[in-house]
Amino acid sequence: MPTSPERQAVEVDGRRVVLTHLDKVIFPASGHTKAQLLHYYAQVAAALVPHATGRPASFVRAPEGPDGQIWFAKRPPNGTPEWVRTAEVSDKEDPQPHVVVDSTAALVAMANLGAFEVHVPQWKVEGGRDAHDRLVLDLDPGEGADLVVCCRVAERLRQMLDDDGLTAYPVTSGSKGLHLYAPLVPAPAKAATGYAKALAARMRDEHPGLVVVSMTKSLRPGKVLIDWSQNASAKTTACPYTVRVRERPGVATPVTWDEVAACRSPEDLAFAPEDVMRRVEEHGDLAAGLDADAGRGTLP
Repeated sequence: MPTSPERQAVEVDGRRVVLTHLDKVIFPASGHTKAQLLHYYAQVAAALVPHATGRPASFVRAPEGPDGQIWFAKRPPNGTPEWVRTAEVSDKEDPQPHVVVDSTAALVAMANLGAFEVHVPQWKVEGGRDAHDRLVLDLDPGEGADLVVCCRVAERLRQMLDDDGLTAYPVTSGSKGLHLYAPLVPAPAKAATGYAKALAARMRDEHPGLVVVSMTKSLRPGKVLIDWSQNASAKTTACPYTVRVRERPGVATPVTWDEVAACRSPEDLAFAPEDVMRRVEEHGDLAAGLDADAGRGTLP
């Protein structure tokens, strides 16, 4: 992957991708250039792509970085190569095309268009919107709480999920919180959402001073919101390994439960792109089981 030319044509997975504005500094606070972000995605694609393959992707687009215009895009960006796979997805409107990030080439092509954040739902196009194969709980700390508190909540949620026959995989959000995923035997959206909501409510009832399940801001200081609503078919969650468009480029990073247990400062689980490339090189994908056929649980 080139790191200095302003414009360069490269071949990725046998596809020609013209990379542009490679010297542009996307994250001034850290100095990360567009070339460095493209290099990151090329290096971690083998870990990221399995979590996105088959799922209709949406993107946070920020061609100028966090200091420029930022918007959430469901439709393929202008300039999307014709070879990038798309899938028609129905929502409240007529069916619309969504990009499916199913290769390194597609991932790099989207990042080249300023689509730096990849978001996906908990279902695949093939099975449809009413066959959720993953459960997700988004742990979001309110003011006065932090990632350390999220880790303590996550450890208890892991036990509760395990009691119900579900295996939890922790992934940092790349921002302030933590995502917990569990692979499922495909289940109806209503069942997945209902279970997630009930589990969050159980946790709140067990630890009312620590957890909330309502978005109401006045209830959130000092507590962790367990956002169960991202299990709705219309919702998406930041894909594991995606860069997040913040002041500095955090990454949604799979971590081990030992790392969760040892977390005593938010910095313990804060990872830059370079950190994540090293982690993948050393450990592979710590969340690989999330998209494996084996180990899928059935909702109780």
